[in-house]
Amino acid sequence: MKIRKILKKNYGLLALGIFLLAWGGLGAGCPFLQTWFYLFAWWSYIFFADWLVLRLRGSSRLSSSPREFLQLSLWSAFFWFVFEWFNLFLKNWSYLKVPSNLLVRWSGYVLAFATVLPGIFESYDLLEALIQRSFEVKPRSSQALALPSTLLGILCLALPLAYPRLFFPLVWAFIFLLLEPALYLVAPEKSLLWDLQNGSLRRPTLLLLSGLICGLFWESWNYWAGAKWVYHLPWAWLMRIKLFEMPLPGYLGFPPFALECWSFWQAITLLQKRLPTWLLLFFYVSFVIFMCHEVDLATVRSLGGPFY
Repeated sequence: MKIRKILKKNYGLLALGIFLLAWGGLGAGCPFLQTWFYLFAWWSYIFFADWLVLRLRGSSRLSSSPREFLQLSLWSAFFWFVFEWFNLFLKNWSYLKVPSNLLVRWSGYVLAFATVLPGIFESYDLLEALIQRSFEVKPRSSQALALPSTLLGILCLALPLAYPRLFFPLVWAFIFLLLEPALYLVAPEKSLLWDLQNGSLRRPTLLLLSGLICGLFWESWNYWAGAKWVYHLPWAWLMRIKLFEMPLPGYLGFPPFALECWSFWQAITLLQKRLPTWLLLFFYVSFVIFMCHEVDLATVRSLGGPFY
């Protein structure tokens, strides 16, 4: 019981220690930490950020609702597999030096992709605790934006599939554009359009910042990792100037990606209240297994080379 209390109070310091240990192991050439460095770096950051939020405002996602935090992580993997499905057509990235054992490899996919939403939202929570500015603007009618947003979202969904070499960047906006009008109609307070209508850009601004911060972390930690991704973008000029593995213009996609994360999670929380758990679970497991298989075939073997 005493150890449990110590861990509950100091889990952020433990996470920081693991983070530093992972860097040390990576620098020392430890094969295990080279392969799994990305996971150690991200999960350490997530728990450390959550701990900082807890100390700053007295509550955090993990401390307030561990069950919801687990759900967030699980749906995060599903969320990123949606983009892996798009990559089957776009072929914009591939994975290198992933483990050869199927169970280990697939578990690695899920654990790595499970960091996406927690990483974005823990960064958002930390910014919200640190930044007090309200970011007020003149209130605007959001209802008029619903139809244009939906139509633009359909285009951002269809064009990359029809013409991937020309419109591949649009996949990083379609979820936000399609879901926000629906959220606004069903549960307005969960929608970022609600913020615009009420003259506040605080949530969108902090989300955009968290997307940029996480983008820098994603690319920097991936760059030093052994098991990693590399990009194959069709516009040659994009590849000329890179920061880590990512071409410099690609960082423009991370802020709107954070908005997609928000819209997706708000939609999932609503669906969990309206659909049977067994149906969501069946759909989740089926899609994840299917996508693990497809990532093996298309994003590792075809593009990224053999298993490590």
